[in-house]
Amino acid sequence: MHRLVDKVIGVAVLVAAFVVVIARACVGGSDATLAEDYYASFRSDCPLEQRYSQLGSYEVLQLDMPSDDERIGTVRVWYPSSLENSDTLWPIVIVVNASGAPASSYEPWFSRLASWGLVVVGNEDPQAGTGETASLTLDVVRELPSGCPLAGKLDEGRMGIVGFSQGGAGALAALTQYENGGLYRTIFTGSAAYPFLAENMGWHYDASQVSVPWFMVAGTGATDDMGVEDSAEAFGGVAPLSSLIEDYDAVDPALPRVRARAVGAEHEDMLARSDGYMTAWLLWQLCDDGDAAQAFVGAEAEIAFNPGWQDVEKSV
Repeated sequence: MHRLVDKVIGVAVLVAAFVVVIARACVGGSDATLAEDYYASFRSDCPLEQRYSQLGSYEVLQLDMPSDDERIGTVRVWYPSSLENSDTLWPIVIVVNASGAPASSYEPWFSRLASWGLVVVGNEDPQAGTGETASLTLDVVRELPSGCPLAGKLDEGRMGIVGFSQGGAGALAALTQYENGGLYRTIFTGSAAYPFLAENMGWHYDASQVSVPWFMVAGTGATDDMGVEDSAEAFGGVAPLSSLIEDYDAVDPALPRVRARAVGAEHEDMLARSDGYMTAWLLWQLCDDGDAAQAFVGAEAEIAFNPGWQDVEKSV
């Protein structure tokens, strides 16, 4: 009986600690803003990471679409301006928000990613960990009215999903627990809330159900990894190394996947810190960008020798 009480108390302490970390260090929190050129100060000695962390070549437009779902509020889309006069279909990226981080709180991040030729879609849900609003948002962009400039221009065969922190758990849930999740071709998660913690926050996901290429990252800072021995018993940060290893190992070994940690990065740093390789991953997976693939593929993959990243493991 005492052990059960201790366990319950331990879980309560763990959840409370997580709430404190999120309140203090949420990726793109609702009271945070990104400078329009936030990416310009980033420097990497590795050319692919540096290249893909910056702006792409496309001018970007932004479109808002109201939603009947109060949690979503507004579906927000950033897209290359040349899409409107194009006869080709364009790849789509659905973004799942971190805790308390509606898309409007980090607009420059969406715009930068769209400048690489992607249609990037977010919403205003500040609590997206179940993946439900991501699934509903995907339905919205799949059922656009004929008068919408995006109608008939989106490629359902080239869709990816991205999520940070709570949104990482939400992205995994959207991919694996909803019928339209089967449309995604790839996933990226940044400092996704680790499984035991996510479960206790009501954000269930099962990494073993992932069946598409997966790039997962986190930071080495204490807000992501406090170095505790058992993060199921004591709060160990939002995304400790043990959780990345657990998720990575849960996936079919034949599936393309990469895990890595940004050296010295805290939880709140990961939105911007992972820009370069996140962008390269999406362009490789959705656009067959051969240059971007070199960041990950083979014995000479750039990420494997980048001093800014450690604990790199990959199956490509």
